[in-house]
Amino acid sequence: MYIERSCRISENTIWLDGAPYWKGLPAASFIDFAKEAFRLLKVDYPKFYKMDNLSKLVFLAADFLLQQQDKDGIALVMANRSSSLDTDIKHQQSIQEKESFFPSPATFVYTLPNICEGELCIRHQLMTENIFLVDECFPTETIEMYAAYLLRSGKAKRVMCGWAELFQENYDAVLYLVGPNGEKEHTKKNIEDLFR
Repeated sequence: MYIERSCRISENTIWLDGAPYWKGLPAASFIDFAKEAFRLLKVDYPKFYKMDNLSKLVFLAADFLLQQQDKDGIALVMANRSSSLDTDIKHQQSIQEKESFFPSPATFVYTLPNICEGELCIRHQLMTENIFLVDECFPTETIEMYAAYLLRSGKAKRVMCGWAELFQENYDAVLYLVGPNGEKEHTKKNIEDLFR
């Protein structure tokens, strides 16, 4: 099993396979950066603008990662530290004061971290296994073993693994494809190198 491709989004920059691909304005907010990166993709997907920020981050990383890729049989194995806390806080603010009580169904739907995976499944028609873990740091060994299980059992042809952490203006996404082809083996060391 090999790491076939990787995408990282952090600090207003997109890297593909470890090389800088595009850099947004240094002082841009995540929202402004995400809009510009989305325009760079040149896709017609109006639902992007309605997503929460975690889903936008994952959407962007996945779309750059999956450019010109066969998407058949891709499973998803992802993790982060803050779960959906960024959106949870927004939802809590909408319900905490009795005078301005107005819970938004559009916000509430994103109060689970695995919703970003659901957005990917809809966007790319992924119909295989998916799991979203919450941990203090990227659970390298767990994800390595789970991806191996999915591939060996035939439940997936390839696995998109990754970390997607977003809280307020701090964000970091590292997504990578694991499959039967490539030069870089899917080992603990090579996974950790993706985060450097």
